[in-house]
Amino acid sequence: MSILKFAIMIIAVSFFIQNNYPRSQNNGFVTVKGKKILLPNGKELLLKGINIGNWLELEGYMFKFKRAESSRKIYELFNEIIGPTKAAKFWNEYRKNYITEKDIEFIKEQGFNSIRIPFDYKLFSGIDFSSKCLKPGFKLLKDVIGWCHKNKIYAILDMHCAPGGQTGANIDDSWGYPYLYGDKESEELTIKIWKEIADRYKEEKYVLGYDLLNEPIAPYLDYERLNRALEPLYIRITNAIRSVDRNHIIIIGGAQWDTNFKIFGKPFDSKIIYTFHKYWCDTSQSVIKEYLEFRDRYDVPILLGESGENKMQWVDSFRRLMEENNIGWCFWTFKRLDSDRCIVSITQPEGYDELIRYADTNRQTFEEIRNALPDRNIIEKVVSNYLKYIKLKNCHINEKYIVALGLKLH
Repeated sequence: MSILKFAIMIIAVSFFIQNNYPRSQNNGFVTVKGKKILLPNGKELLLKGINIGNWLELEGYMFKFKRAESSRKIYELFNEIIGPTKAAKFWNEYRKNYITEKDIEFIKEQGFNSIRIPFDYKLFSGIDFSSKCLKPGFKLLKDVIGWCHKNKIYAILDMHCAPGGQTGANIDDSWGYPYLYGDKESEELTIKIWKEIADRYKEEKYVLGYDLLNEPIAPYLDYERLNRALEPLYIRITNAIRSVDRNHIIIIGGAQWDTNFKIFGKPFDSKIIYTFHKYWCDTSQSVIKEYLEFRDRYDVPILLGESGENKMQWVDSFRRLMEENNIGWCFWTFKRLDSDRCIVSITQPEGYDELIRYADTNRQTFEEIRNALPDRNIIEKVVSNYLKYIKLKNCHINEKYIVALGLKLH
């Protein structure tokens, strides 16, 4: 073979590889090496993040509801009080106002270097009946990721609510049992959504990684059987992602609310972070001992993906414990209604107690719904004001929470 023919063959092979296989090089992406998370320039990155809860997934307690705990029940509640047409408009406006470019700028200014974006799979799976829009999640993610890129802050994408439910609790909007595992249709839809997300954002350098399932498998029901299904599902999701995206980090959490790492074998991917969540625990070294041992055993990074919802002294102590052990963190949460246990507190509108009263009423029958419905004029004003108050400019900043996270208010 002549030198010219050999050179042409090498060029052809290189062109084929570049156009048919996802790139595996760093190429300006955050990556991992041993126990460290590394910036594109090779310097270590200690994540300091905040969760963007109650935006693309809903939780009743952040609206101060007790009975309407999950997304599905919250959507039903708003359909009942203002009707489905106005409710659809409300949720479109809610998502537009709750997180804006100003919010991301503010988060960056306070010293955070990352955010975690919990999302409900239904926003990415087809028509979302709360907004009557086709896959609205992709437009919302495109916007927020663009703002992250502009402000040089990293985004972690977190499937908080998976098809069928991965926890069996209100936080994943499930039906009381984690029907995801072993259900072919639910598992395939989960894999399909993650593959589509990865394919869309495979070249986005300010997407840090994909948190595959939030807090899978509660510590009740038949959790020992369910535990055995978790890592194999993680592997299948990862294989689908890697078929289109080798740039981004895979983030996986343990069973029983992201606390149980005993279910894991050896790492199955070269770019992987193991995440744990801890709430309302001691702040001593013993609390994280098993995660440190796991990190040392497999030479992999670990991350505190959620924590908080506690007094400022506890938040400060637990955050310090993470940093002393070189563990990145992402506390919960950025915005919440009338609370000091978040970065930004939403002012409660006048008359909102009437909404809470209705939300917490037993409404099993249509007659009970009719008898409990609040005055339409009052409730529509409450809803309208709530949409105004969730904008950052109308919120109260909890400086003490920011200070507890070792940052300074700017």
